[in-house]
Amino acid sequence: METNRRDELAKRLLDFTVRIIKLVNALPNTVVDKHIKGQLLRSGTSPGANYEEACGAESMNDFTHKLGIVLKELKESHFWI
Repeated sequence: METNRRDELAKRLLDFTVRIIKLVNALPNTVVDKHIKGQLLRSGTSPGANYEEACGAESMNDFTHKLGIVLKELKESHFWI
């Protein structure tokens, strides 16, 4: 992936992470909300970290696998939102 596109995606994923953290902090602390907050915090903060890891992949297969994890975490975040 070319550098500009890679940097743009990394920035967008970082922005997503910040927005997830703000959303989680704004939710009340009921029993149900605590569960949702935990799930959303885990799934919503991992795509950026996993993408950075993918950018350092040792092979194309490794890169593809790690991008798959990014997509799965984003889909899980979508569910919890």
